[in-house]
Amino acid sequence: MRLDSIRTTIAVVVCGALLAACASQQERASAKDDMLAAAGFTILPANTAQRRLELQTLPPNKVVQKVQGDKVVFLYADPYACGCLYIGDQAAWNTYRKQQFEANLAREQQMTAQMNEQAAWDWGPWGPGWWRY
Repeated sequence: MRLDSIRTTIAVVVCGALLAACASQQERASAKDDMLAAAGFTILPANTAQRRLELQTLPPNKVVQKVQGDKVVFLYADPYACGCLYIGDQAAWNTYRKQQFEANLAREQQMTAQMNEQAAWDWGPWGPGWWRY
């Protein structure tokens, strides 16, 4: 691989990471909320004072595992986007994890395609050592 294509690849990866970091906390939470709902999690609004207090006892925007009787449940507190609690069973959790894996794979494939497209760009007209300026 040529040196300039390696630098281009690195630049694309860095730009992608910076763009991902620019998403607000609410935007990231909202995207996760959509995946949780699609996976079968039930949405319970924090519409009473007691529910709001309980919601604050959970880490925000993180899935936590709790035992309820003889069952394992997964909870996701979202105080930012919806002010609600997502609750799911093992099947919903497994579906969510599968969706996450597929979304990550799709992002990686898109990034690879973009890097390959950039690597084919001809830097020749810009002269040697363009990255030094």
